[in-house]
This record gives sequence, C-alpha cells and structure tokens, in this order.
Amino acid sequence: MKTTLNIDDTVFTRLKTEAASSGRTMSELVESALRLLLTRGTGAKELPPLPSFDGGGTTVDIADREHLWRAKEGR
Repeated sequence: MKTTLNIDDTVFTRLKTEAASSGRTMSELVESALRLLLTRGTGAKELPPLPSFDGGGTTVDIADREHLWRAKEGR
C-alpha cells in the first residue's frame, strides 16, 4: 500500500543514511521499524527486575521505598 508520511528532517536524514549503508530501501526500514513497534504491543511495558549486588553489608530492596528509608536511617 502506498501512503504519504511527514517525517522530521533529522529523522529522514538518518533514515536515508541507514538505508544507503545497509543496502535496503527507506520503505523497508520504515516497515521493519513499524513492525517492531507494533509487535511490542500497546500496553505499558513491564520493566525488567533491578539488579542486585553483594556489597557485604545489609541487603536493601531499592524497589521498596520503606525498606530503603529504614536502611538509610539505620533501622
């Protein structure tokens, strides 16, 4: 299907450069990007769990504000 899109000049320049360097058309790149965006779904993204590190001291769950404040206050 043929359509017309308004694309910001800086995005268009980057798209054109990427198309030339990858040997693909701008249409192929736009379609690939849209497919990727649409396969992610429209709902809120679930964030990956935060990393934990063993610092040798008290373990604090930084995702739990109350736990974090208690640890900061030394309780």
